[in-house]
Amino acid sequence: QVQLVESGGGLVQAGGSLRLSCTASADIYDMAWFRRAPGKERAFVGAINWSGSSTDYSSSVKGRFTISRDSGRNTVYLQMNSLKAEDTAVYYCAGRSAPGYSRYEYAYNYWGQGTQVTVSS
Repeated sequence: QVQLVESGGGLVQAGGSLRLSCTASADIYDMAWFRRAPGKERAFVGAINWSGSSTDYSSSVKGRFTISRDSGRNTVYLQMNSLKAEDTAVYYCAGRSAPGYSRYEYAYNYWGQGTQVTVSS
């Protein structure tokens, strides 16, 4: 069973930046970030393929957030810039045991425990 461990959450002022990290305990294919805001369902944030050559973002974060992957490919990052109060959520890392990223939760086999991001306005 692959384990995903997130880190990097915290409290930041609106307009600030944070970088989240997610490390997998074994080789993993495509990875993604989702988030659950207070009172809302978990939602897709962005995804990256195994090689790091292709990414996808939700419209709400495109242009502000960037997903990347380290050369070993088992750690994925979410660089969050120009943060807004509405970005406040628990952020979850997800991974797949097969190629092909998706915007849907059911496509992912592995999940991290989540890390809290709070943006103060």
